[in-house]
Amino acid sequence: MKWLAVIIPLLLLVMPTPGEAQPESLRVATRIIKPFVFEEGGNLTGFSIELWREIAIQLGIRTEYVIKPTLRDLLDATQNGEADVAIAAISITEERERSWDFSHPMFEAGLQILAPEQGGGGGGIASITGTLFSPRFLPALVFVIIGSVVAGHIVWFFERKRTDGFLSSPSYYPGIFEATFWATTALATQAEAWPKNAVSRVVSVIWMFMAVLFIAFFTAAVTSQLTVEHLRGDITGPDDLPGKRVNTVRNSTAARYLAERNVDPREFNTVDESIQSLERGEADAVVYDAPVLQYYASHEGKGKLQVVGSVFRRESYGIQFPKDSPLRKQVNEALLRLRENGAYDRLQTRWFGGEGGKASS
Repeated sequence: MKWLAVIIPLLLLVMPTPGEAQPESLRVATRIIKPFVFEEGGNLTGFSIELWREIAIQLGIRTEYVIKPTLRDLLDATQNGEADVAIAAISITEERERSWDFSHPMFEAGLQILAPEQGGGGGGIASITGTLFSPRFLPALVFVIIGSVVAGHIVWFFERKRTDGFLSSPSYYPGIFEATFWATTALATQAEAWPKNAVSRVVSVIWMFMAVLFIAFFTAAVTSQLTVEHLRGDITGPDDLPGKRVNTVRNSTAARYLAERNVDPREFNTVDESIQSLERGEADAVVYDAPVLQYYASHEGKGKLQVVGSVFRRESYGIQFPKDSPLRKQVNEALLRLRENGAYDRLQTRWFGGEGGKASS
């Protein structure tokens, strides 16, 4: 009995208390945001996911991912008990630290601007082509095509039997092609011949008048388009954003930054929605996290969009926890070990080529 009196207190000392018990698995909230988190082959991957896998190995735990659609949902997941920890591309801010705890910085980032690519591929020619097939100009283009065909048929009908006319044959083919070609060249005021029949001449005068209106409309549309694109191309940094149509993500540090700069952005739930709006021509620029915009510009947006200016408003990403979570200390220790053994640098080089990501000393 004496030896039991000695062994039992020793066992109690070495046994972990309920508050220190290591969980077998953790619910980790995340959201799709390339290149930090995305799906590939049905599995999650990306810098943040691979970093967490390394941390989980260090902690000896399994992971159950909880994918959230928006930044707001991700931030709330650890607060309402849906997740034990959250990782993606979450900026550490003073305001957020009032409601949550964060790990040591896991990535150094900042804000940048994404805008339509300028130059390369013809510039003005591309703008004119885009104007021709834009929704605003398409009705006029359809009218020109139908009008040329109708005018050609009228001219052919009244000119087909004239031996002194400009048609080489009275038959429908190839006479209708010649008449339609005449109507098209008349639209550009380049017609070399003139109809002989009185009705044809009246139609020709009306069609030529329509041609003048068309050319005036076309010139005004193209000039307006080129002027707008020139103004959009003036965005080289955050000082150029006031007065422009700017997109960003709701509840993000970018949205807060723009509000502080008196820029009223259009806010979306996700960065993909924000960028898609830019590609449709509904905005002049997107302001958001630099690594996310850089990745998009070099992948899905290559040849269409580009990041402009340098990175501004430097900020750090962290792993998010509920307030006073005991996991914070363990995760911080795991992060330090990964930096010391080189695993962090290998991940950072793989996903970002050695640029960014290192916490300030």
